[in-house]
Parts: sequence; structure tokens; C-alpha cells
Amino acid sequence: MVDVILETKHLTKEFKGFTAVNDVNLRVQRGHIHALIGPNGAGKTTCFNLLTKFLVPTAGQILFNNRDITSAKPAQISRQGIIRSFQISAVFPHMTVMENVRIGLQRALGTSFHFWKSERSLARLNDRAMELLTQVDLESFADTMTVDLPYGRKRALEIATTLGMEPELMLLDEPTQGMGHEDVSRVTELIKRVSAGRTILMVEHNMNVVSGICDRISVLQRGAMLAEGTYAEVSANPQVMEAYMGTSSGVLEGAH
Repeated sequence: MVDVILETKHLTKEFKGFTAVNDVNLRVQRGHIHALIGPNGAGKTTCFNLLTKFLVPTAGQILFNNRDITSAKPAQISRQGIIRSFQISAVFPHMTVMENVRIGLQRALGTSFHFWKSERSLARLNDRAMELLTQVDLESFADTMTVDLPYGRKRALEIATTLGMEPELMLLDEPTQGMGHEDVSRVTELIKRVSAGRTILMVEHNMNVVSGICDRISVLQRGAMLAEGTYAEVSANPQVMEAYMGTSSGVLEGAH
């Protein structure tokens, strides 16, 4: 039997008569890297905002570990183990890389805003922070001011800070957007590495990234589920081809 960690049933979101997400049934298997893809305006971001409780569904259900979280608040699902990367991104540009990760660890301890605590009392978090930085190849940047990091390294820091919250399910929103080839390759490898022992659901435009690391792909079009399957399955689907390329023939490889 398939072990499903996240499931939506008939998930729908309307905005003043416009249906942005339409009767979406999504099943994310535990331990998978699952991509949510689709052309611009397909409803991917709205779907993510529903899953992370920044929007309230018009209809339908959201289940996490078989628990109904449809009416839960963002902080409640965060405590249950669903963490979206931007929720705790590196938002302190004039603090060091180490300090940013340590703040993420403080949040996990419930001491997020204890900025007045002495440096000594926070030092016990340093070992764990350095472990996380090592996981994302940022250990040599520990004392660097975050504002001085290259863009791709900032996204790696965001992932490290997310890992500090011990997520069971990580939601990554366009993790390689705006990156050059070298950064895309680095962050793609990083996502694959940190997926060990956890589940990742990601919105991603870069099909080379999706084809390289994702176990399962769901395709949205105009707010509705168009197709789901492995990359080989969805890339051969004529409806997916037409949605992306305007033709029922061709190759999805490399489509952004």
C-alpha cells in the first residue's frame, strides 16, 4: 500500500468568481521528491498557498499524515512538520550566515525572539548550525554577512535554515529561479542530498531539474490537474505537450 504523507481531496479556491484551483486531488508519497509543474497561470502558487495555509480553500480537504489540516493555521502546520522554504528564509541580510541558521534553530526551540539572550547561551546551537551549513556546503561561509552571499548560496542558506526546523515535509517554491547554470546544478544536487529521510514537494519551472531528481510529477493547467506520473510518463503525454508547447508533439525536455 502506498504511504501517502500529503493528500488533497477536491481542493478548490475561487477568487470573486475566478477558479484558481479547481477540484485538485494530489497525493504525495512519503520519501519522494514530488514536483508541481505547469504553464504560467496554472495555479501552482495558489495551490502551495493553500497547502501552507496562507489561503483558505473554498472547498475540499487537505490531509497530512491522515490528519485533516484544512482549517489549521500556518504556525500549527509548521509545528506538525510542514515547512515552506520562504517561511524561514534568510531574512537578516546584515547578520552572518551562522547567525541566520541559529535563528532558525531558535525557532525550533520556541525561543525565536529572544534576541536579548547572551551570546554564551546561544553558543550551544553553534554545533548544530555548523552541521547544517556543512550539509549545504556553506561551512566556509559561516562568518560571511548574508548580504554578501551570491544568489545561489543564499538559496542554499534558505534550505539550511529550513532544515533547522526539522521538517518532515519540505515545500520548495521555485528553488532554482533566476539562477545561472552552475548555481542550478549546485542547488539541484543539494535538494537531492537533503531529501534523504524526508519528503519534498516543489514548484519548479526548470524541466531539467525536474527530470533529474523528481520521483513523481503533477501537472496543473488552468487550476486543474492535467496529468500525474513519472517524468517519462508526463513528458510523453500529448495534453502536457500541448499545454507547454502549444502542440501535441515534441519534447518537454528543457521547457521552462
